[in-house]
Amino acid sequence: MKDMFGLMKQAQAMQARMQDMQSELEGLTVEGQSGGGLVRVTLSAKGAMRGLTIDPSLMQPGDHEIVEDLVVTAHEDARRKSEALVEERMKSVTAGLPLPPGMKLPF
Repeated sequence: MKDMFGLMKQAQAMQARMQDMQSELEGLTVEGQSGGGLVRVTLSAKGAMRGLTIDPSLMQPGDHEIVEDLVVTAHEDARRKSEALVEERMKSVTAGLPLPPGMKLPF
């Protein structure tokens, strides 16, 4: 029974750390880029788009499909970086808890 109380205490501590981490993630940003930096997308670590920068040299008539592709690619780059950042932070939050391998939190 003692182990159950210890596990409950660990779960409560993890919940508090998760809340702190969620607040922290809201303020962190990641930047993705494509086209050698000609297009840059800034996302919050939680995935909200915060900014988009397109180099003026891309703004040529008839190049809209290229620009669209570069924006999508830059967004994907930022999203991957955001996911890696969240995963890294989650490892510190769940440290010490006996979670099954591959279990992702929050659910």
